[in-house]
Amino acid sequence: MNIQWYPGHMTKAKRAMQEDLKLIDLIIEIVDARIPYSSRNPDIDELGKNKARLILLNKSDLASETWNEAWAKWFLQQGFYVVKVNSKSGAGLKQIHSVVQEACKEKIERDRKRGIINRPVRAMVVGIPNVGKSTFINSFAGKACTKTGNKPGVTKGNQWIRLNKSLELLDTPGILWPRFENQEVGKRLAFIGSINDEILNKEELALDLLKFMMAQYPQVLKERYGILEGSEGTQEQVLAKGMEQIAKSRQCLLKGNEYDYKKAANLFIDDYRSGRLGRITLEFPKEKDEA
Repeated sequence: MNIQWYPGHMTKAKRAMQEDLKLIDLIIEIVDARIPYSSRNPDIDELGKNKARLILLNKSDLASETWNEAWAKWFLQQGFYVVKVNSKSGAGLKQIHSVVQEACKEKIERDRKRGIINRPVRAMVVGIPNVGKSTFINSFAGKACTKTGNKPGVTKGNQWIRLNKSLELLDTPGILWPRFENQEVGKRLAFIGSINDEILNKEELALDLLKFMMAQYPQVLKERYGILEGSEGTQEQVLAKGMEQIAKSRQCLLKGNEYDYKKAANLFIDDYRSGRLGRITLEFPKEKDEA
């Protein structure tokens, strides 16, 4: 399955972002803690040259805490400020104000020397679709400032939000990049729901996710669905048996008691996205260091 998704509105959103960059002091980039590297738009690094940078590892409650720590360390080594957050519960949000002040201390000091006091830091909030930008902004502001939704593409245009005297946020639509050179990146984005499900083969996607889980988290599959390790046969046969067991355990049946693999695939992907499989990280810093 070749995954590519770059609807026309993203080109317009990228142009608007380029225009607004001259107005801002800091880029707050929200990534999904389950795929911190694959959920970063590589264009942001080019667009954000010479700007202070803060990475928020959002949905950190859905990712392994061990790997959350490893990714935070990795990003710090790349020169970013980093905070682990869960925008839905508000965990980690209180740390952000002090980190923003630290990231922008040179700008604040320049203003002070020029006699400019209490000019707010202007931060652009960026991220790919469905990483939780709007949920973050609403939680951070303590009020509903933006529309949210559990699907990509809810935010359509740029919007300024004044949080307090020291910080203003510019909310931007989620944008991807025109082409995924590495299809593993495309798959991981599809796993977490950042690609429009309507263009995906969900049954094939579920098999790819199952393959990863069998390699990295076999115990989770055993506890959730009763899938046992060490099944005999080719990889295709092992995956087919695993999907059959998911259908059996979740009672996905058609007329005549045949297994409904389409329904099983959708339930399996939903189980992952919602966190019902536990805290599952899909990629690891060592992969980037070896690349």
